[in-house]
Amino acid sequence: MTFKCIIVDDEPPATRILKNYVEKVSFLEEVGVFNDSLKALEYLNSNKVDVIFLDIQMPQLTGLQLSRIISKDVKVIFTTAYPDFALEGFELNAVDYLLKPIAFERFYQAVSKLNLDVKTEVITNNVSEFIFVKTDGKNKFQKVLLNDILYVESLQNYVCIHTSKQQIITHSSLKNVIESLPENDFIQIHKSYVVALKHIESTDSFSVFINAKELPIGATYKDVFFERIDQNKI
Repeated sequence: MTFKCIIVDDEPPATRILKNYVEKVSFLEEVGVFNDSLKALEYLNSNKVDVIFLDIQMPQLTGLQLSRIISKDVKVIFTTAYPDFALEGFELNAVDYLLKPIAFERFYQAVSKLNLDVKTEVITNNVSEFIFVKTDGKNKFQKVLLNDILYVESLQNYVCIHTSKQQIITHSSLKNVIESLPENDFIQIHKSYVVALKHIESTDSFSVFINAKELPIGATYKDVFFERIDQNKI
């Protein structure tokens, strides 16, 4: 699969470096370079793009502001010289956060995450009672009962499925696993955590407690999570 991407950065040296890097990666196709975030937004409103390499500090409309406006289908990789924005960038569910000056090795590591979302690492069955998770071995899949899953944790290029009996690690993305779980039974509470509603023992304004484990609730997911909780309050 080829990902159509645009570069949005008001610094010409940075755009030249990113453009050069994109040309070296076979599954990336550069379709536009913008030094103005408003012009990039105008382009995105009328053209299909898979990925945006997005600087954060820009005039008129910052990269963080632009990322909140564009379609959720567009994957965002932030590029910036300011590490202070990293936490907020990840709260917006960015694919990655690249700190300038960007080495090609680090760039390739970031874009490699894009392919995780199109790989079939988890196989579901029609009645949604279990999933098969790819584990060690080229063609080895482990059966996991949905009722046993307590929560799923993102570990960069891997996810860990925590069950009542064991922990199962697979080379996949959290998004890919989420799409294989029934949405009525599971909910994302943080960029790194998806929990089984039936296994939540308690919750407060900042955390969810499952099996004596405290999991953080991210600001991006808080409203939707507590809307689900409100549906079951007495």
